[in-house]
Amino acid sequence: MRLSVSVAALVAGALLSVAGAAGAQTPIFDTGRLSEHVRVLSDDSFEGRGIATPAEQKVIDYLSAQYAAAGFQPGGPNGQWTQDVTLNRFTASNIRAGFKVGDTAIPLTQGQQIVISTRLPSQHTMLMDKPLVFVGYGIDAPERQWNDFKDVDVRGKVIVVLVNDADFEQPELNTFGGRAMTYYGRWTYKYEEAARKGAAGVIIVHESAPASYGWATVTNSWSGPQFDIVRANAAAERVPMEAWLQRDVAVELFRAAGQDFEALKVAARSRDFRPVELTGATFSGMFDVASTQVTTHNVIARLPGTTHPDETVLFTAHWDHIGVGAPDAEGDTIFNGAVDNATGTAGLLELARAFGAGPRPQRSIVMISFTAEESGLLGSEYYASNPVYPLATTVGGFNVDSMNVYGRVNRYGITGYGQSDLDERIAAVVETQGRTIQPDANPASGGYFRSDHFPLAKRGVPMTYGGSTGDFRDEPIAERQASRSEYGRSRYHQAADEWSPDWDLRGQVEDLQVLYSVGRDLANSRVWPQWKDGSEFGPARAATAAQRR
Repeated sequence: MRLSVSVAALVAGALLSVAGAAGAQTPIFDTGRLSEHVRVLSDDSFEGRGIATPAEQKVIDYLSAQYAAAGFQPGGPNGQWTQDVTLNRFTASNIRAGFKVGDTAIPLTQGQQIVISTRLPSQHTMLMDKPLVFVGYGIDAPERQWNDFKDVDVRGKVIVVLVNDADFEQPELNTFGGRAMTYYGRWTYKYEEAARKGAAGVIIVHESAPASYGWATVTNSWSGPQFDIVRANAAAERVPMEAWLQRDVAVELFRAAGQDFEALKVAARSRDFRPVELTGATFSGMFDVASTQVTTHNVIARLPGTTHPDETVLFTAHWDHIGVGAPDAEGDTIFNGAVDNATGTAGLLELARAFGAGPRPQRSIVMISFTAEESGLLGSEYYASNPVYPLATTVGGFNVDSMNVYGRVNRYGITGYGQSDLDERIAAVVETQGRTIQPDANPASGGYFRSDHFPLAKRGVPMTYGGSTGDFRDEPIAERQASRSEYGRSRYHQAADEWSPDWDLRGQVEDLQVLYSVGRDLANSRVWPQWKDGSEFGPARAATAAQRR
């Protein structure tokens, strides 16, 4: 993207400081330094920052050196910069699959019509002539009086499910919060629920709008090795086959089985929906599974507080990306992950520099560069299950992922707006910049369940996740809008997500000023942020109230 903004203008634009909620000045965040961090971390030599690869040590070395230069101490266990995260890695190969309806065969090629993966240890998986059952959205939510499975036994069968939840297509139903995706709409939930029901496999029908990403993202994310935390009883929590299917193939399958896919989609929006067996249709698939245990690492840095060092304010971002994959149309195999999420990683480094250069806060500041976000939020899930600093006395946190590289905008979007009173604290600072808050610009995408704040939030830690959104404030506006849209359409989770010297990072600077100001004020207060009434995360926080004073 070339925005005709000179490097000198960008550097001048970085020389900004705004008053925080308490009237103190924020430090200067330098666009040149932010850009350089991203350039380094997304360079081809880092090989897409794949976890448990030789490139991982390069990331650890770079981040720990930068945190140390900022004045932070190693924040991991035993005085280390890292927290070991032990994962199982599963690689499916020799994949053969197909549907059969009567005498009609529908062959399936991995990466084209279907993407098959697994997170269950097994040397070989064979599913032969398994009955197919359409179970709508695959949701069992007693508190919403919703059960797509009813009394139908799906044990040993392959279930076919829709992505997202029922309100996406008909938000006025408001059974699942309208267009704002609930956790029931996430692919992770659908796989987990299928395992609880004893299914042999799950096939999610991919549609770009309700998934919020295209088929290319599916193939890039699930064709390679899959990871999971080590589980005591994996068979009870994972199905042998997890798969995505192209919509057009699903339509063909349903038609061959005497069903109308679109009509069943409509029926699935009702509480009265009952599972539909695709009569005469079966699925057969087999694949080899190479299963190994690997250790990857969260990188943790800490600035001890002066008077309440046992109380922690968190800043988080994931350092990992997809690594090396199949070549794209230009033959590029390295998924550099410049925007996603070298930008957020750079943001943490510069926040650390700002905190290290300023007056030491009363509470401790902890930066966590999480691993394995792209594998299912596994680094943050591991930390939330094995916290280095007690969650009960973690004040709250700020997660950053895929920061703005296109210029200044007029709004700050909060994903999951309305969950906690961190919203109001952020809004107070955003308003000093002449901007306004945008409550969850795209709630239908389920963004609140798709980044590293979520494992901490569901355990009760008030976490916020947001960043630049809205209209651009500087010309050339049309070109900026086109570049932002083009990223989501053609670069997200693609090899083309690469660093550019022409980025305008002034919007990222404004976002970092917000995070610094709110975090600094919390770190110098006796305030404990609260979940709002009705938040599903409030009860977990309330259970540890006695540990906060």
